[in-house]
Amino acid sequence: MRSSSQPSRAVKSSSRTARAAGPKRLLPTSTRDTRPSNKPWGGRFREKTHVLVERFTSSLPFDWKLFEQDIRGSIAHCKTLERAKVLSQQECRTMIHGLERVRTEFRKECFPFAPEDEDIHMAVERRLTQLIGPLGGKLHTGRSRNDQVALDLRLYLRDVLGTLETGIQALQGSLLGHAKKHLDVTMPGYTHLQRAQPVLLAHHWLAYVEMLERDKGRLHDTLSRVDVMPLGSGALAGTNYCLDRFFTAKLLGFPHVTRNSIDAVSDRDFVVEVLASLSIIMMHLSRLSEELVLWSSQEFRFIELPDGFCTGSSMMPQKKNPDVPELVRGKTGRVYGHLLAVLTMLKGLPLSYNRDLQEDKEPLFDAIDTVLDSVEIYSELVKRLRVRRDVIAQAVGSGFLLATELADYLVMKGISFREAHGIVGRLVRTCLGKNQELHELTLSDLQEASPHFGSDALHLLTPEGAIARKAQFGGTARHQVETQLKAMEKAIHASAPRKALAASL
Repeated sequence: MRSSSQPSRAVKSSSRTARAAGPKRLLPTSTRDTRPSNKPWGGRFREKTHVLVERFTSSLPFDWKLFEQDIRGSIAHCKTLERAKVLSQQECRTMIHGLERVRTEFRKECFPFAPEDEDIHMAVERRLTQLIGPLGGKLHTGRSRNDQVALDLRLYLRDVLGTLETGIQALQGSLLGHAKKHLDVTMPGYTHLQRAQPVLLAHHWLAYVEMLERDKGRLHDTLSRVDVMPLGSGALAGTNYCLDRFFTAKLLGFPHVTRNSIDAVSDRDFVVEVLASLSIIMMHLSRLSEELVLWSSQEFRFIELPDGFCTGSSMMPQKKNPDVPELVRGKTGRVYGHLLAVLTMLKGLPLSYNRDLQEDKEPLFDAIDTVLDSVEIYSELVKRLRVRRDVIAQAVGSGFLLATELADYLVMKGISFREAHGIVGRLVRTCLGKNQELHELTLSDLQEASPHFGSDALHLLTPEGAIARKAQFGGTARHQVETQLKAMEKAIHASAPRKALAASL
């Protein structure tokens, strides 16, 4: 699991470099007084910050994840300052070189953190000033931490949501693989967790592919509001310097620039939208989890989960527990909680920036990591699970799954559906009394229930026949499922995930 603990001088990198979230760090549980001698904002204060306040207000334990985005944004800001004649060409080069050295220290896990580092922004600026001297103090010209963190968050989300989309596509690929492999498997379809009608197992897998496709669509839609550049808004009112915000946006690959500086620094709608999208993804994974738990149980036995994705009991030697699906199901509530936490944090905030907004990052980062991990592990688990064809075939033969076929047969003979429904319902009741299934009925049994039954009705009482008749678009007939399978494969391959822009900065 990922730790949101505060960095120490010794750092450990994340195994998931694709997330570009920076190294993991462990926070020493020191109780010593680490009050700094000064702060960048400390000119109007007579006293040092109390050690409890230092510890309570620091965001460095979690916002270190933004170091890549913070440095990328700072390099673009340097170039904008040069364009505005605030920095000379040489000063800009020196500052960018220094920022690149800082980034290298982070990547090599040797960044020297200091007690006065309140957040990632001040840590980067302090280290830059150590490396290049007083010139580092010019970096913050025309910029506030308010618009800086808004930029960093948007850059981070733009990066990480592309990674998440790639993970969703991989999971879709695993589900599609099973759909292709099991086109010939007929299973009981369920409503109310009761056997209802026969469907193709491939059709069932494709239902989850459809859910995940909507999830990707939501992420794309959310990105249209994430992809707006807030830098240049200052603390809330804009800046006194002639900064070309559209130039900065172009450097960072943003198609749009925020239009209101007050809104730009206080807006976290995009965070809420991301959390909402993540919650829906987890809801879909939780539904899949529930089915995997049920289907792998001794009561169903439809599938066997791979040994490498299960655990045993410390007491009962025979147990094979579906811990991964259960944990994904459990973590869904955790992501829901993060969405509610941010909504609650925002609901009473006056404009513009308030320190409450610092509380958006821990829920956001943890939700993203949770969803990324869940999608990744399910991509591998689903790929390796085994379908027990024999058990599913046996299940299809019981439970009166073909009752609707008989009712529809009577409708085709001119009987109203309600009357047909009652006739077949009574047939089912008779079968229950005789411990029979519908396919065991004779023609005379059927005609005793209704003279409208002919010998051709007996041919309806097969799962294969029932499935073949569901031939409308979106139905479970094999040719329709094959068509949808090909269409979904094409759609997935055509929708390449968005790659991070301005990665060279």
